[in-house]
Amino acid sequence: MTVPAYSSFVQWFREGPFAPYIRMIKSPGGFLNLMETAMPAVEMSDPAVPELVLHYDLIGGFGLNADLGSGRFSTRTLAGDFLLAAPNFANSISVDSNHRIRSMAFPIAHWSRLLDDGAGQPSRLEFGALHRGTFTSSKIRSAQRQLWRLCDEEGAPSRLLAQAAGCEILAELCQMAGTPLASTRGGLAPWAQKRCIEFMHARLSQDISLDDLAAQARLSPFHFARMFKQSLGVPPRVYLTRLRVDKTCELLETTDLPVTEIAQEVGYSSNQVLARVFMKHQRMSPTDYRRAVRDPVRQAPGTAIAASETPQ
Repeated sequence: MTVPAYSSFVQWFREGPFAPYIRMIKSPGGFLNLMETAMPAVEMSDPAVPELVLHYDLIGGFGLNADLGSGRFSTRTLAGDFLLAAPNFANSISVDSNHRIRSMAFPIAHWSRLLDDGAGQPSRLEFGALHRGTFTSSKIRSAQRQLWRLCDEEGAPSRLLAQAAGCEILAELCQMAGTPLASTRGGLAPWAQKRCIEFMHARLSQDISLDDLAAQARLSPFHFARMFKQSLGVPPRVYLTRLRVDKTCELLETTDLPVTEIAQEVGYSSNQVLARVFMKHQRMSPTDYRRAVRDPVRQAPGTAIAASETPQ
């Protein structure tokens, strides 16, 4: 096994010759590293890094000759195709035209442990034939697009968002590779559900992780995420967002705190991020909401204060 010279795929791009081609990087607390690049035709050798790297082709149409960890292959891509690079493997890649890629890198130190809990057996985050060619998956594409959309709204993804998306994607990769994770039956026990909700309420201002919540229920993160959704109808991240929006409404209605301080109270990095989330769920800005509830007589006719349905 090659000893990695870089700690991450993102670090290598940042410090190597291809840094000018980086369009965007979003990397939360070591759980999931996201990067978008736009590059010309190129021949390159990626160094071995301790990460599983999933590449998503945004525009398609380029010829590819590569070895991503399970043998050399040649193909021509289509928009929406995925490529999967094995961890701790020095890839060799030749691309014959312009291409635009979104990459998601899963550090094996974190994700192998979570996958072990979900599968009940050791995992090295290697997926055999999936490393040898392109593949498609509507589930992974949907999770990937939603993750990037939420990152655009909220900035760097929270730990809970990154872990939830990672669990969903890795579970599907396991299914496609013929090693599905152990199934779960039923939802959370009443005591576990109560403890998790109380924990969320108590730590709205903090960057809660899936590990934090799973520990409250004494479950592995993989099993917890699926059981939480069975019990409450939505994933933990969506439920936490609802709690934060509800708390924002309460503070706007009952205090004179500036919106910037309210954002910090409910766990958002800035008033701009809070405004985007609040607008999405309440169909008005925090300032307009406060004005409406404080002086409803002056509210424009036909305007209603009602939460929209939370997308899942």
